[in-house]
Amino acid sequence: MSPVSATYWGIPGYVIFWVLFVIAAGLFAKRIYFLFRLMRLGKQENRFDHMGQRIKNVLFVILPQWCTLRSVTKKDLAGIGHALLFWGFSCFLVSYIVFIGLAEGFGLYPWLMGNNFETVFSSILDIAGLCVMAAMIWAAIRRYIVRPERLELSVEAGVIMVLVFSLMVLHFGIEGFGLAGSGETTNWPPIGSVIANYLSSTGISKNTLITVSQGAWWLHYLVILGFTVYIPRSKHLHILASGANILFKPLASKVVLEPIPLEALEAMESEGSVDLGASKIQDFTWKDLLDLYACTVCGRCHVSCPAHVSGKTLSPKEVIHDLKEHLLEEGPGLLAGNAQATSESPAKTMIGDVIAEEDIWACTTCGACQEVCPVDIEHVRKIIKMRQNLVLAQNKMPESAQLMLRNMQTRGNPWAGAQSLRLRGDWTHDMGLKILGQYEGRVDTLFWVGCTGALIDRNVEATLSLTRVLKAAGVDFGVLGEAEPCCGDPARRAGYEFQFQISAEENIETFKNYNIKKIITSCPHCYNTLKNEYPRYGGDFFEVVHYTELLADLITRGKLKLTNKLNTLLTYHDPCYLSRYNEVFREPRQIIEGIPNAKFKEMERSKNTTFCCGGGGGHMWIEEQHGTTKINHVRMDEVIGTGAETVVTSCPYCLQMLEEGIEQKGVKDSLKAKDLAELVEEAMNQS
Repeated sequence: MSPVSATYWGIPGYVIFWVLFVIAAGLFAKRIYFLFRLMRLGKQENRFDHMGQRIKNVLFVILPQWCTLRSVTKKDLAGIGHALLFWGFSCFLVSYIVFIGLAEGFGLYPWLMGNNFETVFSSILDIAGLCVMAAMIWAAIRRYIVRPERLELSVEAGVIMVLVFSLMVLHFGIEGFGLAGSGETTNWPPIGSVIANYLSSTGISKNTLITVSQGAWWLHYLVILGFTVYIPRSKHLHILASGANILFKPLASKVVLEPIPLEALEAMESEGSVDLGASKIQDFTWKDLLDLYACTVCGRCHVSCPAHVSGKTLSPKEVIHDLKEHLLEEGPGLLAGNAQATSESPAKTMIGDVIAEEDIWACTTCGACQEVCPVDIEHVRKIIKMRQNLVLAQNKMPESAQLMLRNMQTRGNPWAGAQSLRLRGDWTHDMGLKILGQYEGRVDTLFWVGCTGALIDRNVEATLSLTRVLKAAGVDFGVLGEAEPCCGDPARRAGYEFQFQISAEENIETFKNYNIKKIITSCPHCYNTLKNEYPRYGGDFFEVVHYTELLADLITRGKLKLTNKLNTLLTYHDPCYLSRYNEVFREPRQIIEGIPNAKFKEMERSKNTTFCCGGGGGHMWIEEQHGTTKINHVRMDEVIGTGAETVVTSCPYCLQMLEEGIEQKGVKDSLKAKDLAELVEEAMNQS
C-alpha cells in the first residue's frame, strides 16, 4: 500500500502529505521572494543579451559539472566528489518529482509503481545513492580530517552532510523493508534487493516490515521538505542561485567594468558629487548582488588570491561573504521604505566597517579569484567600484596612487622620476620607423608601445627587440612616437574613471584620424583595454592583437624563421591580463617550442591559472604594503623551483617585477629575465 493511501490517527495520508507540502512550499516561496526583492535593490544592468548562448553555457557547464571538474588537480580532487554528489542527487530530484509528486501526490501510483519502469529507475537510484554516500564520506574526511586551507570548520556543513547521508540511508531502508514486506523475491534493484533478502530471512513479520518502510518514507519526505525550507536560508542558497549566476555571467570579457555616465563624472568635477562607485550595498548592480547568493564558500578564490598568499588580509571569499551578510542586515530596512535613513546612517559603513580600505587597495585585479570560482562570481569589479568611490567621491587613496594619478594628468603617463620626463619617442631614433603624423604615406597598422615600453630603460630594450623582429618579418606598421599617450588602464584600475574615459575618447579619435584598422600591442594591459574596453566608447573599428599572437602566426606561415640554437632551460611566466583575461597562452608556448635547442619547464601555476607578478591593478605604482612578503617574491620562488636559467614573459610589468625578484633573491648570476621578443630576436636568422 502507498504510504499516502494509508490513514494515520484518523487522518488520510494524502491530507497530511499536502498540508506539509503547502507549508514548506509557502515558506520556501516567501524566502525566495524576499531574496529577489533584495536583489532588485541593486542598479539595473543588461545581462539578457544572447540568451541562446547563455542557456547553452548553463547546460554545458552545470550538467557535466565542468564548473567544479575544471578545478581538479593532483592536490585537490574535491571537484570529483562534488560531481558525484550533483549527478547522484539530480537522479533523486527526478525521483522525488516522479515517485513522490506524481505517484503519491497526484494518485498515479498504479501507473508508475510496481512495474518495469520502477525497477529500472530504482536500480539507477541505488547507484546514485551509493555515489552520494561516497561523496559525503569523502567530504567529511576532507573537511574534518585532511582540512585543506580553503575549507573552514562549520557546524552547518556537518549537519548538511549528515542529513544528505541520512536521506540515502532512508532511501535504502524504504526500498529494502518495502520489498521484504511485499514478499516478492527479486534481484533488482541491486542494493534494495540485498537488504530485502536479508530482512526476509530474519523472520520479521510483513506488517512490521511495511510499517517500518512507511515510517522511513514519511521521515524521508519530512527531511526533503526541511531541506526545501532551509536551503534559501543557508549558505547552500548557491544550489538555487548558481545556475542563474552562470546564466548571467559575462560573455565577452571575464572582467566587465561598467562605465560611469559622463554626466555623473562631470558633476563630480564641478559639484563634488558623491554618488560614484559603490559606497552602499544598493550601489552595486542586481548581478553583483546575485553573485553574493551564488557563493559556495568553497575557498578556491581564497587560496588563489596573490594578496592572501603573500600575507595580506584581503580574502575574495570574505569580501563576498561579508557583502552578503551586509545585504541581509541592511536589506529589510531598505525594503521597508527607510532607504534614505538607512543610507545616511547605516548600522555599518560598507567601506570601512564591512570591507577594509586596506583590502580594497590590496587587490591586483589579476582575476585569479574569478578563474577558479565554480559559479562565475565577479569579485574584481566590486573591488574596483569601491575604489572608484574612495577616489572619486571621498578623495581617499594611498599616496603612491595619488602620485600616479597626478602624473597621468600632468605628464600623460603614470611614471614619476627622470624616466617620465623622457620623450616617449626617444626609443624610435635611428630605427627608420613610420611615425604617424610625420610619415606622408598611409599605414593602417599601429604598433602601440605603451608607457612602460617607451619610457623604462629595461622595457625599451624589449621594445627595440620586438621592433626589429617585426621589421625583419616584413610587417608594415607605424608608431605614434611622442604623440602616443597612456591607454588609461592604470587610472581605471586605480578607480579614477574620469581620467580613463578622457584617455579612451581621445585615443579613439586619434585612431579614427589615422584610419587605424589594426593595433599591435606589447603590453597585455593595453591589449585588454584596447580590445575589451574601448568598444564601449566607440572603439570597435580596429582589430587588436598581442605581439605573441602575431609572431606565432608569422612563424607558422614561414615569415619568421628561428634557426639560431639557444642552449638554455626556459620557463614562462604568463601575464594575468594576457592568459587569464584573454586566454592567450598557447601562442607564447608555440613560439618557445620553435626555438632550436631550447628546453622548457612549465611552472605548476601557469596558463589561465598563472600566479600574479604583483604589478596589476595599478600596483606597478601603488606601493605594496602589509603582508608577510611581496607577491613577486612568491612568484620568484616558483620560478627558481623550476631550475630554469631564463624566465621569459611577454609583459613589461611582469618583466620589471621578475627582475626585481631576481635581484632581491640574489640569483642574478644563475637566472635571467627576458621578454619573449628578445628571445625571438636571439633565435632569428640574422643573415
